[in-house]
Amino acid sequence: MNIFVRSVTLACVLGAALTACGAPGTPRAARPEPVPATASGPPTLAPGPAGVTPVFRNAPRTGDRTVALTFDADMTADQGPRAAAGERFDNPRLVATLRRLRVPATVFMTGRWAEEYPAQARSIGSDPLFEVANHSYSHHAFTADCYGLPTIPGARMRADVERAFDAFRRVGVRRVMPYFRFPGGCYDRRALRALSAAGVTAVQWDVVSGDAFATDADAVARDVLDGVRPGSVVVMHCTRSAAPATERAVRAVVPRLRERGYRFVRVSELIGASHRRPTLVP
Repeated sequence: MNIFVRSVTLACVLGAALTACGAPGTPRAARPEPVPATASGPPTLAPGPAGVTPVFRNAPRTGDRTVALTFDADMTADQGPRAAAGERFDNPRLVATLRRLRVPATVFMTGRWAEEYPAQARSIGSDPLFEVANHSYSHHAFTADCYGLPTIPGARMRADVERAFDAFRRVGVRRVMPYFRFPGGCYDRRALRALSAAGVTAVQWDVVSGDAFATDADAVARDVLDGVRPGSVVVMHCTRSAAPATERAVRAVVPRLRERGYRFVRVSELIGASHRRPTLVP
């Protein structure tokens, strides 16, 4: 969903089909209050004013050097024929590398991806190293003019998100978090209101990896290493055909960040850490 080649502006130009630049005019309201994990579920953010869906971008900048690698498993509702013709929207090698390196991660999965790769979706969801979150069912945009993605009508937004949760249940995916990532990273207040009854926390990011359509793994690794700060959320992709360099970039990024003292966590841990509100780093 995003291409970051030296600048976010260029990323938005190049990322026509899969982008994660964030839409112009994205609401910048005060950070919602986090709600800690309880016996009934994982940590979330409390709804914003008038009950709108809360948005999480990164944890507080503290002395705790944590970072969350997130991977969007993208597949649109109409890409079945391309998959049938041999195009691969999965990336088993990337998942294997994360396991080998013992890197926790959050996978934002579309319902259509889970239906196309049910065994892989179940494997990811049953592995305690990972957690699965919602990336919509259809991967259609929730705002107009979102990098060329088809637009879903406002009246169908909540149903599309719930359809993805239903798809996860049908194929047997476990460890599904109440977190949602907007396709293309595009949202506005209308979209936040439309999803308020779905009970999700929207999860964005503060580090753009630039892996979508990239073939230079070193450039992707540099973008991540240059952008990460304590509490960062990094957006990457688990889509072999659209992000072929991601696995190689991860192999470069992980040891370097560990050398800097970073610890990899899932998004749920960052949201939980936000609740504790430790002292900010100057």
